[in-house]
Amino acid sequence: MEFPVPSSPRHRSSYSSPRRTWLLSGVTGVVVGLSVGAIVALSGVVLPSGTAHADDSSAVTVKASDQDVDIADAPAPDLAVTVSQTRGLVSQGLTISWTGGKKSELPSTITGGADFLQIAQCWGDDPASSTPSPDRTTCQYGGFSSPGASRDSYLSSIDDVAPEDMDYTVPSTNFAVPTYTSIPFRAVTGETVASVKDGQHNESVDVNQNPFFTKYTTNEVKWIGSSDEGTGSAKFEVQTALQAPGLGCGAPITAADGTKSGRGCWLVIIPRGEKDPGSAGIDQSGLFYDTWKHRIAVKLTFNPLGVNCPIGAAERPIAGSELAAAAVASWQPALCNADGGAVYSISTGADTDAALAANGTAVAPLALTSLPLPAEASGGVDNLTYAPVALGGLSIGFAVDRVPSTVEGTPQKVIDSAGLPFSSLKLTPRLVAKLLTNSYIDSLPTGADRSHVGYKSPADPGKNARNVTLDPDFLAINDPEWKYMNVISPSVADLLEPQGRSDAATQLWNYVLSDPSAVAFLNGEPDEWGMIVNPWSSTSDEVVQTVNKDGKGLVLPRDSFPKTDPIDQAATDNGGEVNLVTWRPYVNDLDSSAYLTLRGDGQTLGFWNPTAATPKYDKAVRSLPGQQSVLGLTDTSSAARYQVVSAELQNPAGSFVAPTVDSLTAAAAAMTANASQSQVYTFDPKSEAAKAAPTAYPLAMPVYAAVNRTMDDADLRKDFAAFIRYAATDGQSPGDTLGELPRGYAPIPSGWEAQALAAADIIESGRLPDTSTPAATPAPAAGTTALTPAQVQAGVTVSRPVGAVSGAVPAAAIISAPETTVDPTGAVAAPLLGPATPADPAGGPISAAVPASVLAGLGAAGAVPFLSRIRRRT
Repeated sequence: MEFPVPSSPRHRSSYSSPRRTWLLSGVTGVVVGLSVGAIVALSGVVLPSGTAHADDSSAVTVKASDQDVDIADAPAPDLAVTVSQTRGLVSQGLTISWTGGKKSELPSTITGGADFLQIAQCWGDDPASSTPSPDRTTCQYGGFSSPGASRDSYLSSIDDVAPEDMDYTVPSTNFAVPTYTSIPFRAVTGETVASVKDGQHNESVDVNQNPFFTKYTTNEVKWIGSSDEGTGSAKFEVQTALQAPGLGCGAPITAADGTKSGRGCWLVIIPRGEKDPGSAGIDQSGLFYDTWKHRIAVKLTFNPLGVNCPIGAAERPIAGSELAAAAVASWQPALCNADGGAVYSISTGADTDAALAANGTAVAPLALTSLPLPAEASGGVDNLTYAPVALGGLSIGFAVDRVPSTVEGTPQKVIDSAGLPFSSLKLTPRLVAKLLTNSYIDSLPTGADRSHVGYKSPADPGKNARNVTLDPDFLAINDPEWKYMNVISPSVADLLEPQGRSDAATQLWNYVLSDPSAVAFLNGEPDEWGMIVNPWSSTSDEVVQTVNKDGKGLVLPRDSFPKTDPIDQAATDNGGEVNLVTWRPYVNDLDSSAYLTLRGDGQTLGFWNPTAATPKYDKAVRSLPGQQSVLGLTDTSSAARYQVVSAELQNPAGSFVAPTVDSLTAAAAAMTANASQSQVYTFDPKSEAAKAAPTAYPLAMPVYAAVNRTMDDADLRKDFAAFIRYAATDGQSPGDTLGELPRGYAPIPSGWEAQALAAADIIESGRLPDTSTPAATPAPAAGTTALTPAQVQAGVTVSRPVGAVSGAVPAAAIISAPETTVDPTGAVAAPLLGPATPADPAGGPISAAVPASVLAGLGAAGAVPFLSRIRRRT
C-alpha cells in the first residue's frame, strides 16, 4: 500500500546549534555508498528554517478538458488524472490514478489495444505552444517498438499524415514503398536521433533503440488499462539524469545568487482510442500529432543531483543497516552545511560487522544496527551506547496484474479485469516460510529433477503449488477473486531476496518462527493441503537426511537467506547449466528489490543465446504493466520511494496489517527490551505486548546509531553526536525536502528522542551521567497541566510554558519512569517510548514518560532543557 507523508509536519526540535539558512560555500562531491557501489544522489540545497516541505500537497489533478486543444474529438473527454507527487522528486516511483476513462482492451501482436493510456517522461518545452507544454521530440518513448508504441510507423496514405507531422515524413514514391513518418528524439545533450532527414529515410537509424534508451532502460508505459468504470491506477518510474542521460532531469542548475535547483521535466499521459487515422486499430505512434494533441502533461520538479558540502569539511563514516540509508541521504545536506558540519558517508552492509567494529576503542565508523551486538561476536562484552534514530521496517512488495482463467465459471467481470493490477495481497508467516525455502515448484529450474518437492510431471505435479498465488493456503485468506487467476511465473514462486547478512533477515526469520504452523511446516509437517517444505531447507535433521544422508537441519533464525537446494539443470545443446542461483538470482540490496518490483522485473532467466561470443542466457526483458507478476523483499522506505504496493502481513494479534506511519508507530508502542541489551528494543512477535497490538505492523524495526563512548578520537565522537542529535530531532520532520524524514519512516516517539539525545551527550563527553545523587522528582512547572496515568499511556505530552524552569517536567510525566539504570558500558538503559494507538491495549509496556535516568543524563551533560523538545501529538 502507499506510504503517505503525514499532512501536518512534526514540530522541529532545536538543540545546541541555532537553526539558520545554510548557504553553499564551496563544492565537493560526496556520495552515500551502498553495498553494491550504487550512488544515492543528494542535493546541497538546504531550505531556510520554516520553509514548508513538499508532501502530499504536491499531488496534482489535471483534466483533459483543461489541456486538450481538440476536446470534441478526444478519446476520453472526461479523463481526469492525479499524479501523487510533483515536487522534490528523485529517482523514485509515482502513483498515477484516473477517472473518466473507458473500459480498455488488451494489446495483441497486431494492435496496441483500445481505450487505454500511455505514460512517458519528457524533458523539454514546446516552443510552438502558447501554454506550458512538453515537446514530443523530447519524450522517452518507443523503446518497445511494438504496435501503437513506437516513434515511427508506415502509413497507407499521405492523407493520413497530419500537417504538423509533414516535416518528419517521407511520402510514398511508389506502391512498394509506403509513406513513412518518424518522430526524432532530441536529447538534452544536444544530440538528435532521427531516421528522417532532408526528406529522406535513413534506414540505418533506429529511433526506438538508440544510445539514450532501449527496451531494457526505458521507463515508458506503453499500455495501462481502465476498469469497467473507466478508472485505474499505475505505478510509474521517475528517472533522473543518472538513469536517463537523454532527459537530464534533476541535473543541477545554478541561479545568479548561487542557489541550485534541479532541471525540471514533464510527465505525459497519452489517451488512446479505438483506432488511429487510416487504420483499423491502434498501430501508430502516440507521438503522431493526431494522437499527441490529446495528451495531458504535468510539470515535474526535481531535487538537484549531487551533494555540495564545504571544502575541507571533515568526512565521517557510517556503516551498517540499509534500513536507514534513505534517511541518511536526506539528512546529509543539512548536516554538512551546518556550522562546523561534517560529511557523513554511509556504506551499507552487515549490521553485526559494523557494530563489532564500533565496539572497540579504535577509530571506526558509526554503526547502524537494529539488534544488539551478539555475545558470540563480541565475547560477551558490549561497549556500545545505542541511540535510536529511525523507525522503519521490512516490506514484501508486489506487482501482480490480473490474468483471469478462461475455464467455465469465471465471472465475466473478472474476465474483463484482465491486465489490471491487484492492490491487496495478504501473507501469513507460513506463506512467507514457503517463499523463503524454495518450496513452490516454479522456484526450481524447470529442466531439473524436482521430485523432492513431490513433482513428477505436468500430469502428476504433486501437492506443492506452482507458486504462492495458486496455493490453497494463500487463497483461503485473500480476496475470492484470486481463485479465478492463472498467474504463472517463477517470480511469484519466491521473493526477490538481497544477498549478504543483515539484522533484517534475522527479524524476518523471527517473524516466521513466531507462528507454530510455520514452525511445523519448516520441520517437515505438511500443511492442510499436503504441501511440504523443500527438504533441503527443513529445520529437521531427519527431513534433510532424506535428500542428504549427512545433512543437518537449517538453523533458524539466521541473518541471511540461504539457497540450500543444490538442484541443477544439466547443460544441453539448447541451454547451459542452471542452478538455483542462476534460476532465481539474489538482488544486490533491498532498494534494488523495490526498484525491480516497480519495473515488473522478476529477474527471470532469459532465452539461451548460442550466437553470443560466449553462449549464455540473455537477460529477460521486464514485464510491462498489464503483465507483471513479481514479489520482492524490500524495506518500507524503498517501497515508499518507488511506490511499490506492500503486502498485508498477519501480525501476532491475528490481524493483517500493511506498513504505514500508524502501523509502524503502533509497533513501536509494543516493542520490548532485548534480553541481552536493555538499551535495544525490538518488536518481538512472541511477546505478550505484540500479541495484544492488533494495529501493529509485524516487521517494524528501529535503527540505532551505536558508538563506543571511549573511542579514541574525541572529534569523531563529537561529530557522531551531532549526527545523532540532528537525526533524532529536526531529521524526524516528515517531508520530501532534503533534510527531512523521507516517506516510508514513522517519526520516532518522544521517548526514543530522549534516549538518543542522552546517548549523544554520553558519546560526545565520553563520560557517564553523574548518578551519585538520586534525581529528585521535579514539581510541575508553572502553567503546565498534570497528566493522568491514562493520558501518559496514550502519549499525551505538554509544551514548555514561557519562563519554565530549565529541566523542569511535570511530576505526572514520570509516573511510569523506571529506576535510574546506567550499565557499566555507560549506556542509558531507557525504554523506547511511544504513543499507544486506540486499538492497542491501554496497559502495555510503553508510555510517554520521561525516565529519570534520561533526565539525569541530560542534566549531567549540560543538554538543552528537555521540555523545549516535548510536543503535543495530533
